[in-house]
Amino acid sequence: MIWSRLIDSLRYGLEHIPDTSKAGTRTDFRRDYDRLVFSSPFRRLQNKTQVFPLPGSIFVHNRLTHSLEVSCVGRSLADEVGGLLRSRGLCTDPAELAAFEHAPDIVAAACLAHDLGNPPFGHSGEKAISSFFSEGSGRKFQSMLSPREWSDLVNFEGNANSFRTLVHRFRGRRDGGFAMTYSTLASIVKYPYESVLSANGKFGFFLTEREAYMKVAERLGIRRLSGDGEPLRYARHPLVYIVEAADDICYEVMDMEDAHKLKVLAFDEVHERFLAFLTDEGRRRAEKVMDAVPDPNERIAYLRSCVIGRLVNGCAVAFADNYKAIMDGTFNGCLSSAMDTLRNDAMKACSDLSWAKIYCAKDVVDVELAGNRIMTFLIEKLTDAVLTPDANYSRLLLSQVPEQYDVSAPTLYVKLQAVLDHISAMTDVYALDLYRKLLGMSLPAI
Repeated sequence: MIWSRLIDSLRYGLEHIPDTSKAGTRTDFRRDYDRLVFSSPFRRLQNKTQVFPLPGSIFVHNRLTHSLEVSCVGRSLADEVGGLLRSRGLCTDPAELAAFEHAPDIVAAACLAHDLGNPPFGHSGEKAISSFFSEGSGRKFQSMLSPREWSDLVNFEGNANSFRTLVHRFRGRRDGGFAMTYSTLASIVKYPYESVLSANGKFGFFLTEREAYMKVAERLGIRRLSGDGEPLRYARHPLVYIVEAADDICYEVMDMEDAHKLKVLAFDEVHERFLAFLTDEGRRRAEKVMDAVPDPNERIAYLRSCVIGRLVNGCAVAFADNYKAIMDGTFNGCLSSAMDTLRNDAMKACSDLSWAKIYCAKDVVDVELAGNRIMTFLIEKLTDAVLTPDANYSRLLLSQVPEQYDVSAPTLYVKLQAVLDHISAMTDVYALDLYRKLLGMSLPAI
């Protein structure tokens, strides 16, 4: 794969409508970033759970603040990678280097978009959707769908739904969805294969977006790994590794800081884990700085910034060390696990602590339990309604679904997708409010 093909400003859905009216110095990739910031799906992320409950008297991250931070880290990481490609002589062709100059803007936009398709209530929302079909009353649909359609539902994946959110032509909307550049679209697809090839429920695009991803990948020269007639599988776009690393860095480190603020983790636990990322010299300097900062939250915040800097550098080096395999499409794994031993061990220690104390914390589990109940109830009511649209209750319920979601589509699979589009787009607050209304627990003011 080569950068001069991988970096392409062509807009999906607008391939035959060239824009000659652009003014100013903004590149198309910066326009992608701005387009996302001003979009409704991005704004809705402010009321979607990251890990801890929303809202609270103590500020913790939501999906929107997480995405903004990932975008900042991703841009810095892409800048670091660019510097290493030059200093190590890994990329010497002037045209290739000129193309890579746009990588930081592409990564920043892709990082903003990476969680757009995630449903309410954090990762428990994804689990609730897939479990409804694999374990719950949604199992009745299996005999009505093809194996590939069924696989999409029982493996519902937020990343695949992000790609769908960006490219699908919802009813009343323009062709091409957000009309993003091909490179930004490819850079968010972490698992570029169909759901029938999924491992642990991970895949990159639904059947309805299969042709869209194929079109993007072929245009950019992304290496295809599957043969004719086989389920579609591609290598990753190289920038996906940078987007993924930025996400890994932010959720691992910021979850620890949030847990400290909420007193889920003690100061010493976080302090020890964060210092483990630093060299002896780095520790001595950090301790001197913290001696002048008595506030425990500020001390952890300072260490967090040090850790992020170390991880950005470590992942950039990992990208450069594995550059040939990444560009050949043969690199396996992620950049955060390909760092040096010190950083890799420190990252694992944080992950182990998170699983032991954060993700099983009472407030986190309470959100998961409530979210699962709310999501399952809403999916059940809406899927039943699309099966029996002429029933009185169904007509009332479906009349409240936004027009853009085609719940009267000609096939059951597309109807079910429309239901999931609607539910995935909900904020936590909206989903809870609708749940209460459908149970008769809440009525509009009269």
